Amino acid sequence: MRIILREDMDNLGKAGEVVSVRDGYGRNYLLPRGLAVPATSKDVARLEHERKIIAARAAKLAAEKATQVEKLSAVSVSIARAVGEGEKLYGSVTTRDIAEALAAQGHAVDAKKIHLDEPLKTLGMTEVPVKLGRDATAKVKVWVVKKE
Repeated sequence: MRIILREDMDNLGKAGEVVSVRDGYGRNYLLPRGLAVPATSKDVARLEHERKIIAARAAKLAAEKATQVEKLSAVSVSIARAVGEGEKLYGSVTTRDIAEALAAQGHAVDAKKIHLDEPLKTLGMTEVPVKLGRDATAKVKVWVVKKE
């Protein structure tokens, strides 16, 4: 029996794939639970059409993400913090501080997309990764400077 999967199934395939299964498995398990639909010629043609549309949409989004990565990679933000003895910061610079500095320059970035292993606690320049999508990561230069 040929079916089209509606959900990802371990050891069977991903959603949208046409797979062959035993008649009983398809008829008694997959179809009643809505995990698959029968693979008629009409459904297979519709599936191919939807794949083309999804691929075109994904290509468009990838191009948009690439331009966003280029713009953000060229950005450099400066954050001023109070400094004590030995050039140690009072407090630290967090992802929220970086997001606010980027927003002040006109780049709206969610703080959850900025990845820091730990908050910045030293003066100087650090390249901070900003994950915009699955394969789209920009590196923003963050300068932590002495507040005067």
